[in-house]
Amino acid sequence: MPSQSKKEWKDTCLSPTLKKSVPRQPSFATSSGIELETTYSPDDLSGFDYNKSLGYPGEYPFTRGIQPTMYRGRLWTMRQYAGFASAEESNRRYKYLLEQGQSGLSVAFDLPTQIGYDSDHPLAKGEVGKVGVPISTLQDMETLFKDIPLDKVSTSMTINSTAAVLLAMYIAVARKQGIDPSKLDGTIQNDILKEYIARGTHIYPPRPSLRLITDIFQFCGKSVPKWNTISISGYHIREAGSTAAQEVAFTLANAIEYVQAAIKSGQDVDAFAGRLSFFFNSHNNFFEEIAKFRAARRMWARIMKERFGAKDARSMMLRFHTQTAGSTLTAQQPDNNVVRTTLQALAAMIGGTQSLHTNSRDEAYAPPSEEAVTIALRTQQVLAYESGSADVVDPLGGSYLVEYLTDKLEEQALKYIQKIDELGGSLAAIEQGFQQREIQESSYKAQQALESGERTVVGVNKFVSPYPPIKGILKINPQEAEKQRARVVAFKKGRDQAKTKAALAKVEQAARGADNTMPVILAALEAHATLGEICDVLRGVFGTQKEFLAF
Repeated sequence: MPSQSKKEWKDTCLSPTLKKSVPRQPSFATSSGIELETTYSPDDLSGFDYNKSLGYPGEYPFTRGIQPTMYRGRLWTMRQYAGFASAEESNRRYKYLLEQGQSGLSVAFDLPTQIGYDSDHPLAKGEVGKVGVPISTLQDMETLFKDIPLDKVSTSMTINSTAAVLLAMYIAVARKQGIDPSKLDGTIQNDILKEYIARGTHIYPPRPSLRLITDIFQFCGKSVPKWNTISISGYHIREAGSTAAQEVAFTLANAIEYVQAAIKSGQDVDAFAGRLSFFFNSHNNFFEEIAKFRAARRMWARIMKERFGAKDARSMMLRFHTQTAGSTLTAQQPDNNVVRTTLQALAAMIGGTQSLHTNSRDEAYAPPSEEAVTIALRTQQVLAYESGSADVVDPLGGSYLVEYLTDKLEEQALKYIQKIDELGGSLAAIEQGFQQREIQESSYKAQQALESGERTVVGVNKFVSPYPPIKGILKINPQEAEKQRARVVAFKKGRDQAKTKAALAKVEQAARGADNTMPVILAALEAHATLGEICDVLRGVFGTQKEFLAF
């Protein structure tokens, strides 16, 4: 212990005379409004219970990590989110990334695919292949994974409203490769609630959407047991402008809603909870982000044990993927983005992530170029093999500052969850616009701080200088969209129309009834129904959701 208390130190070392000699600074606080002291000591952790709050890695409540050895046993999965132009072009990028040492694939889908329209649909015009790969048919999916053995890679698919269809396509491709679906390893995002909160690529109303999600839980539990059936996402909540505490709170509140829905559908919590996974943002405030990951792990362990009565330790482990913060990337002085991404990736590492995507420096302009995505992957590799940061589990555990921030973030997040419970749960709170209003308020305050100069963004409102645009920007050839449209038209003409129609009728029958929809969706795809056609059937049964108004 120090020879004097923190109060005694502040009284002597931070005397009024000394304070006058120190230049005035703006308020020191984290994104969640946690005011920061000059320094931290054991006095700031009064009442801190080591065994209850911290413990060892791999032990409940998993504050320090879900595995006892973490990266000493196995490094995190290195993923680079990729997809653009066409399935063929994206397949080339995946093979390139695997050759460069990437250890898992991460698929970005274009907007029509995300909201259930084929590439030949009138509403898809101008969007095909722009922000991801267009996938309308089983043929597209086969091309996307051509010469990539699906039993040898872990694949993450960032898809929500159409998750059931895309997962069924992936399973169908595996079958054609002669691979038993039980061997498949990967994740679908499948998190519809955050779409209503922050992102907007929903199709159906919330309640039938939840039904599709629990159908996936049940189907994969029996047929694709290694698959992570949901990646409950705080990433997009943070990108929309939330604080770190809101990101944790709203994500875990959504997770609670999913667990309750699965239990209500008759599933045992320990039968599915071990395959739930999470997806978080890693933002700029280095120590707050590390504390955020630790707090989220501890909170989830307690929620599963105390609220849902989970008995299997795997049900209590918060496993998560991290992506560096896209909203922090700037078009001004884009090389600064490499520095930002490196710090964010290091925070995710020290925070104990299971997989990581590092953004590329040119993403404020366009989809990442091959050169930029290589630098982003090399960033992870340097951190893994050269920095020494992976050699010790939870290296900042016990830091007075980090433990203080962990406690404060948990405290703030629990207050939000309590409020959401009072409103009737996450779905009811979304319908009342609660999360949306909170995020909008936080986003507005952050923008005000930027414009007033209280918050500095290097190269944007301070240290501004002329900077040439980045070279080698990836440009999508507009002819690729027309080729894709033609492929879809030809695919539809060349199939057995009666067989396809009969398979779609079974999808409608299952959707109107209580049967699990996954087997009939899979059968429809193998009968050459398209993504858009299956989604149209479900639209006809479930209807479509209009945007929730936050005010």
